[in-house]
Amino acid sequence: MRAVVQRVSRASVAVEGRVVGEIGPGLLVLLGVSQNDGEGDADYLAEKIAGLRIFEDSDGKMNRSVADADGAVLAVSQFTLYGDVRRGKRPSFDEAARPERARELYERFVAQIRQRGVRCETGRFQAMMSVSLVNQGPVTVLLDSSKLF
Repeated sequence: MRAVVQRVSRASVAVEGRVVGEIGPGLLVLLGVSQNDGEGDADYLAEKIAGLRIFEDSDGKMNRSVADADGAVLAVSQFTLYGDVRRGKRPSFDEAARPERARELYERFVAQIRQRGVRCETGRFQAMMSVSLVNQGPVTVLLDSSKLF
């Protein structure tokens, strides 16, 4: 699984002009699932993201997690994170998981974030979404479960 994690002061996702998920301070997570991913990948990324110490403490150092900062997560499924443009200019999405499997692992990721006591809002799986955010810092971290464990 791949995740683009952005520390935000606020973020929202809308479908057909209606907001379906919205957070204040916290993390916007764009999440892609590959054909090779399993439950362990979802669990690992949820643990890693929930524990990322990228929020500032009283000394101004990145030393607090989203839970420590009383923040929330907005998780948005994004299969295009597995777009391969090594050949030509049009992305190939052959490495991305089939929608049924991707949905299972995306939902598991969300459930795992919530089990860790972090409020987690979502986009709508397979919908055309408009994502709005204010990146704070800016702080952006790229995670790939195949490279993390």
